[in-house]
Amino acid sequence: MQDARRLELEEMIARIALGDRDSFEALYDATSAKLHAVCLSVLKDRPEAEETLQEVYIKIWQNATRYASNGLSPMTWLITIARNRAIDRLRARSSRPATAPTDAAAILPSGEPSPEAATIRAQEWEMLDECLAQLADQQAGAVRAVYLEGVTYADLAEREGKPVNTVRSWLRRSLLRLKDCVTR
Repeated sequence: MQDARRLELEEMIARIALGDRDSFEALYDATSAKLHAVCLSVLKDRPEAEETLQEVYIKIWQNATRYASNGLSPMTWLITIARNRAIDRLRARSSRPATAPTDAAAILPSGEPSPEAATIRAQEWEMLDECLAQLADQQAGAVRAVYLEGVTYADLAEREGKPVNTVRSWLRRSLLRLKDCVTR
C-alpha cells in the first residue's frame, strides 16, 4: 500500500515537471495537510504557515523537474522543501524588528482547528512522543530541536559540542528509527 502511494506521488511529480496542472492539484490535495502541519510546527503561527505553504507549492511547481526518483520517499522531498521554507521564514522573522499591529485588520478571528482536527493532531503528537521516547535522550532532543523547533545543524552541533557530521549521523539514524516506529 505504501509503495503504491509512493509511486502515485512520484507519478504526480513527474507530470508536474511537464506542466500538468491537474497533477499539481492532485498533489496539493494529497499532501497539503501534512505540509501545512510541517510549516505550522516550525512557525507556530497559522496565517504565516498558510502563506509559507503557498510558497512551498510554488517551489514544488518550479522545481518538479529536479526531483529524482531514487527509491526515497517523495514525501521526504516535499517535507524537506516545506521545512526549509518554514525555517527560512522563521529566520527572516527573527531578523526583522518587532512592531505592534496598528490596524484592525491585524485582529482576526481564531483560526483554531476543528475538534476533529485537534483530536487527530493530538493522537499524532502522542504517537510521535511515544516514538521519540524510544530514542536515547540526546538523539530525541536533537530531533526535537532540528525538526520541531527549527534549530540548524550547526547550532545544534555547537550546543552539543559535537562535529556537525556527528549530529547529522544522529539525526539520520534517529529518523530511520522514528520511521520504523511510526509505520508499525
